[in-house]
Amino acid sequence: MSEQAIAIKAKKVDEVVEKFNNAVSAIVVDYRGLTVEEATELRKQLREAGVHMSVIKNKILVRAAEKAGYEGLNDLFAGPTAVAFSDEDAIAPAKVLKKFADGVDDLEIKGGFIEDKIVSVDEINTYATLPSREDLLSMLANVLQAPVRNVAYAVKAIAEKGDEGDAA
Repeated sequence: MSEQAIAIKAKKVDEVVEKFNNAVSAIVVDYRGLTVEEATELRKQLREAGVHMSVIKNKILVRAAEKAGYEGLNDLFAGPTAVAFSDEDAIAPAKVLKKFADGVDDLEIKGGFIEDKIVSVDEINTYATLPSREDLLSMLANVLQAPVRNVAYAVKAIAEKGDEGDAA
C-alpha cells in the first residue's frame, strides 16, 4: 500500500475518532435490507433529531474506536455497519432508531455508547422509552410549581371565606 493511501486512511480514522470524541452517544446499526426509501426516511428522521448517521468501513471503525477508548464496540463492527452520532441529545439516536426498527424488520440495533458508557441493545431500548429532556424539564417544573399553586389556592380560599364573613 502506498504512503499516500496510508495517509488517507489515517486521516479517515482521525475524522471518525473526532466524531466519537464529540458525540454524547453513538448507536451502531446493521442496515442490510433497507430499501433506498427506508434509508432516506431514516436519515431524515435522524437529521430532524439532530443526529448524523454515517456508513463507515469496519476496519476504520475498529481503529477509531480503539483510539477513542471504545474498544468494547469492536465486536459490533461486522457486516454492513452504520453509526448514528449525536453531539447534543444523548438519547435522541436511541429513540429514533428504536421507533424506526419497530416498524422495519431490516434495521438491527447492535449496541453503542451513551455518555461514555458502552451499552447493549437492551439498555438502548430502555433509554429509548425514557421521556425526552424537554418532557422531563416540564415534569420537573410542574412538580416545583405544585406547592406554590396549593398555597395560592389556600390563601384565595381563606380570603373568599373572609369576604363572606364580612358580608354577614
